[in-house]
Amino acid sequence: MPSLVLPIATGTLVAYALYAVLAFWAIFSLVAMYHWLKYSNASWVAYPAIAVHIVVSVALVSYALSGNAFFLTPYLP
Repeated sequence: MPSLVLPIATGTLVAYALYAVLAFWAIFSLVAMYHWLKYSNASWVAYPAIAVHIVVSVALVSYALSGNAFFLTPYLP
C-alpha cells in the first residue's frame, strides 16, 4: 500500500484553511454589520455589540492562527 505524501506540510494546509475561515468571517461580519446598522430599529445597541464581536473574534482568530493565547495569559499557570 503506497503512503500518501503531500507536497505541502499539513501545518501549512491548516494555516491556509484558517486564513480562508478568517476571510469568510470578515466578509460575513461586514455584511451583517451593514444590515444591522441600516435596518435595525435599535441601532444604538448595535455599536457595543459590534465592538464586542470584533474584539472576541479577533482574539479567537489570532489564537487559532498563532497559538498564542495573549488574552488568556494572566489566567494561565
